[in-house]
Amino acid sequence: MLSDIIKSHIAHHGPIDVGAFMAMALGHPRFGYYMRRDPFGADGDFTTAPEISQMFGELIGAWIADRWQRMKAPKPFTLAEAGPGRGTLMADALRATRGVPEFHASMTLRMLETSPVLREKQAEALKGFSPYWYDDPVPFLESGEGPLFVIANEFLDALPVRQMQVHQGAWRERFVGLEGGQLTFGLKPADPEMTRQIPDHLRAMAKENDIYEIAPARSVFMGKLCEALRKRSGVAVLIDYGHAAPGLGDTLQAVRGHNYVHVLDEPGAADITSHVDFSALVSVAQKEGCWIEGPVTQTQFLDGLGLRQ
Repeated sequence: MLSDIIKSHIAHHGPIDVGAFMAMALGHPRFGYYMRRDPFGADGDFTTAPEISQMFGELIGAWIADRWQRMKAPKPFTLAEAGPGRGTLMADALRATRGVPEFHASMTLRMLETSPVLREKQAEALKGFSPYWYDDPVPFLESGEGPLFVIANEFLDALPVRQMQVHQGAWRERFVGLEGGQLTFGLKPADPEMTRQIPDHLRAMAKENDIYEIAPARSVFMGKLCEALRKRSGVAVLIDYGHAAPGLGDTLQAVRGHNYVHVLDEPGAADITSHVDFSALVSVAQKEGCWIEGPVTQTQFLDGLGLRQ
């Protein structure tokens, strides 16, 4: 069991930060949550928008095709999706773009996916399009030819997050340790480099036990994405749940069988996510010289593309 592996690791190496726990629970090569199952739909643990209505993926496909045409229809180009799920979104997007002259003939398809189970689902959904799969974001973003068009729906929320918490007037970092042989949350002195990332106004208003979340893995991905877009040209649409401005609060959550469960309960058996701080991603993108549209709500985005019509 993954729980025993994590406990053994902590017993030998000491407590681990929340992000490290999250990475092990989701991505352990043998027992990680995404390595062993198809988590989507009524028989799974949660449902995402592409699984509810084909219009979601079709409109995103229309948005990508429109941007491609505005760039004077470059040939060749790379269409890439991070965290493609069952391949449903991409299949719907490609069905919606089949009538766009030269769009399919000019593209190569790239998928960022670590799960063997989901890769099989994607291969079935996208047969005929010959996608390439990657485990690592860097080759995923650098591969292919021509401009880069990236889709990421509910991908960022599953990247590891770390948590800073106020304790006795000082910022500490939340960690996962052992107590009586069971996994438990605790606190340890925070790295000053991490606490410096807390905005001044939140630092001033924070009260005892307040939590601020930092997601270095998301910032790294955003930086690599912007670097690739700057070098190759192109666009990306990042869709997730979160907040447009930084704030305080514990958003770490685990879901199993469409119900919330304790984050430390049976690692590897539940999906673990946290809300995305879009302001942090905007900050990274601006530093990298990328132009940002948004963030906007999913309702505004889909309405603007003609969902109601």
